[in-house]
Amino acid sequence: MHAQLIDDTNGSVLLGLTDKSKTVVTALKDAKTKTEKSKALGKVFAEQAKKKGASKIIFDRNGYIYHGRVKAFAEGAREGGLDF
Repeated sequence: MHAQLIDDTNGSVLLGLTDKSKTVVTALKDAKTKTEKSKALGKVFAEQAKKKGASKIIFDRNGYIYHGRVKAFAEGAREGGLDF
């Protein structure tokens, strides 16, 4: 799974993470399933997004149905403090 925080007004990527990123791997070590990894990735994403000054975002699923890993990521991001 991968996620990006994009500033549409400037057309720039502020943050990009995957479940393979070095900064994320330690946070995901306790997760056993892909869904658990997605939720943990959402929490890490929220923490780093808040450091970039983003607290309210638009969640673009890019056509993916809101269930499973996508839903778990969104729940993790909300638990991490993002509002969308």
